[in-house]
Amino acid sequence: MENIIIQVCKYLSIAIIIVYAIGAITVLWRKDEDDLKWNYRRQNMLSLLFHGVSYFAIIIYKKDLALIVFYVAQVIYFFVYMILYCKVHKRCCKPLISNMILLLSIGFVILTRLSIEKALRQFIFVCVASIITLIVPIFVRKLKAAKTWAGTCGVIGLILLIVVLGSSKVYGANLSIAIGSFSFQPSEFVKISYVLMVAVLLRNRKDFKRVIFATGIAAVHVIVLVLSTDLGGALIYFLTYLCMLYVATGQVGYIWSGLGCGSIAAWIAYMLFSHVKVRVEAWIDPWSIIDNKGLQIAQSLFAIGTGGWFGSGLYKGMPQTIPVVTKDYTFSAVSEEMGAITAVCMTIVCICCFIKFMQISMSINVKFYKLIGVGMACLYIIQLFLVIGGVTKFIPSTGVTLPFVSYGGSSIFSIFILFGIVQGLYIMRQNEDERIEQRREMERKKEIERRKRAREAKKRTEEGRRETSTQRA
Repeated sequence: MENIIIQVCKYLSIAIIIVYAIGAITVLWRKDEDDLKWNYRRQNMLSLLFHGVSYFAIIIYKKDLALIVFYVAQVIYFFVYMILYCKVHKRCCKPLISNMILLLSIGFVILTRLSIEKALRQFIFVCVASIITLIVPIFVRKLKAAKTWAGTCGVIGLILLIVVLGSSKVYGANLSIAIGSFSFQPSEFVKISYVLMVAVLLRNRKDFKRVIFATGIAAVHVIVLVLSTDLGGALIYFLTYLCMLYVATGQVGYIWSGLGCGSIAAWIAYMLFSHVKVRVEAWIDPWSIIDNKGLQIAQSLFAIGTGGWFGSGLYKGMPQTIPVVTKDYTFSAVSEEMGAITAVCMTIVCICCFIKFMQISMSINVKFYKLIGVGMACLYIIQLFLVIGGVTKFIPSTGVTLPFVSYGGSSIFSIFILFGIVQGLYIMRQNEDERIEQRREMERKKEIERRKRAREAKKRTEEGRRETSTQRA
């Protein structure tokens, strides 16, 4: 009976997330306010339904009452967060909130299946990050003053990255700073200040001298990350800068020059760092070194292949055999037990977030804010590409996490900040549209009043002429 329930829940969750993904796509081009409200309610309902069905299967399998309490706590969090966010930021982008809730639901489900302890810690991270970053959209409109502190933030960020060089290596790379039992990954936060700094440098000037200066600062960040053998972070910073540079200047030549220099730098990193060489070897042929270097990617491919389109069902696969599955390879765990269809739909939802980011960014007239929006969008989509490309052997593994789904406090905080900044840009744009509409309405009223006065004046003139004609007659 237990197996039947788990399989039924699996197919139900697949059906729910397919409907959700279709709704996430269609809402991108809807502008009618009533349609958007209805879609928001429907998407939230589907997210909670997916979450509930999946947790029902977990509770049936584990038979642990504590999991019921944990599930109820998550549902309360979702309701409180959605209501509070919309109350504090009345003009927020609701489709982005719905997508966040779905991705968090998938993350809670798969982490609970893999490690209840990590799922509990992740829930705490999410709750704290939600509260702290609730004010982020409010500060976005104040970013115009960024030129006064962007340099300071850039220097502090660079110092943090340099400090990481002296930390102990984790899986071959210097990633985090430990303070007692607490540790955090600076590159997750520095990438936000990095985008703001690049936006400040390129917002008003795009001459060759300024481009060289901005490129030099970006290169220093990337070089420090390469020295830390944080290949994923270096790629995210590098490609994000290229995208922002193109939007700022419109020069395709800069893109090709950057890609050429990046290719040379990648070859040098491959020759200098054994950690990078190991990952490339595992990418080229993991089967010949499956006993050690190729184990992670090989197990990932086994998991994805074993799960197939519909998955084996929760607790019916072996995702725990993948090294670091709760962080770098969560996508593989989702594919194995929840199915490739669920993984594809999850990816579609992430891409919809990126498209919405770009729609918001491109609708902004102020160059500075446009660059910030594009930078945030690029940070997000490049990280998504590196994660999925790495676990599917499309590119070498880079060791980055899947936003909102993978375990990690630094990752959760940074992605909440990123979404908060984009929400701030959206709210600012909505307020700007309202002001434009108010000005147009005032102009329309003035025009109507002017025409009314003109008609009255014309009428008085004609009456005067008729009276004059009558008197003469």
